[in-house]
Amino acid sequence: MSDDTPESDRVPGAPHPRHAGAVIGHDHAAEDFLASADAHRLHHAWLITGPRGVGKATLAWQIARWLLADGGPGSLAIPSDDPVTRRVAALSEPRLHLVRRGFDEKTGRLKAEIGVDDIRALLSFFHMSAAEGGRRVAIVDAADDMNGAAANALLKMLEEPPKGGVILLIAHQPARLLPTIRSRCRELRLAPLSPENMARVLAPLGVDAGAEALAALSGGSVGEALRLDGQDGLKVYARIVELFATLPRFDRQKARDLAEGAAGRATADGDPFDLRITLLDRFLTRLARAGLMGAPIPEAAKGEAALMARLCPDDHAARIWAGAQAELSARARTGRAVNLDPAALVMDMLIQLAGLAPAHAKA
Repeated sequence: MSDDTPESDRVPGAPHPRHAGAVIGHDHAAEDFLASADAHRLHHAWLITGPRGVGKATLAWQIARWLLADGGPGSLAIPSDDPVTRRVAALSEPRLHLVRRGFDEKTGRLKAEIGVDDIRALLSFFHMSAAEGGRRVAIVDAADDMNGAAANALLKMLEEPPKGGVILLIAHQPARLLPTIRSRCRELRLAPLSPENMARVLAPLGVDAGAEALAALSGGSVGEALRLDGQDGLKVYARIVELFATLPRFDRQKARDLAEGAAGRATADGDPFDLRITLLDRFLTRLARAGLMGAPIPEAAKGEAALMARLCPDDHAARIWAGAQAELSARARTGRAVNLDPAALVMDMLIQLAGLAPAHAKA
């Protein structure tokens, strides 16, 4: 695989999880796994769940290195100069198999799903490597991407687990998996990262400025924070706050400038339309919460707290903005499905949202 080949399990702007160092913010999950291994009750299949981008794959790769290097008790850490670490980083470890959406050379795009042939290749890996003895590890990232046939093939494997094999399943939405798959796995559930841990993860990736604001907008997801950073998401969010700060008077020029940016071409860093819809959704969510729990801390843009206290002073206003958030998400999905003009769709949404501002909420 060439260095520029897209990888479905890597966030743009970040190194692949197999190159990551320590897992930050998920000590409880690591301790649960190590306790099972230390007690000689190592399960054959582990389901690592949690929001997208919080470090599930990083944990899976660290567990894989620990298993293959016969790591000791108390810590999943394996030295960077260990031969297993080097082979895993190069994807040349013969006792490790990775299942993910592959790259289609004909179309020049990543495949839409993990198919049954991918799971059959995993079964062949366990059969062929069994003769060599020792522990073997497979990572499926993400299990959500399996189609029906692939899921059924994996279920059969879990019902008759390979001797000496450990399967690590990463799932962003575990409810989409077959209940029988979930029931045959031990679950390690990861929570969103705290702002402090987000800053610790983002700093080595070159994201120092705005780390606290990115943490607030990303919901504790490093992957989402990197996506926002790669698309200047903080600047776009600041423009949303500036626009709503003009309410109840509506600055059409600011709205038009914001909407026209949605018509840009999607790139490897993301889709401008999706970015604006996502940030509008986050703004409305934070706005509704302000009426119930007070202005958000930390702020994601200058003046955000004062604006939200003005536009959403109580639970009645919170219900109005929460309803608008749900409607916006539904309209965005519908608009995307029928290929409506992105700029016109965003502009229409902004106009409707402006009409919800309390008449007495003077700027």
